[in-house]
Amino acid sequence: MYFGKKAVEEIPEADTTIWSCSNEDCNGWMRDNFAFEQEPLCAHCSSPMVSGTKILPLVVNDHPIKMLKKGTLI
Repeated sequence: MYFGKKAVEEIPEADTTIWSCSNEDCNGWMRDNFAFEQEPLCAHCSSPMVSGTKILPLVVNDHPIKMLKKGTLI
């Protein structure tokens, strides 16, 4: 009997803008297009976050949440 592995589909990756925690003891980060604020705070330790880039799998988020003003219902 032959049990072959199925070919794994290659997931496209791209240089992605992220926010990473400025606290050296914390490893929190998030994609920029999933952040709710223009300059977010870390969800783990509430420290300010700094902008950077990472090579990550492509994830599409077309919802313009950062374009909405605070208090606007989604």
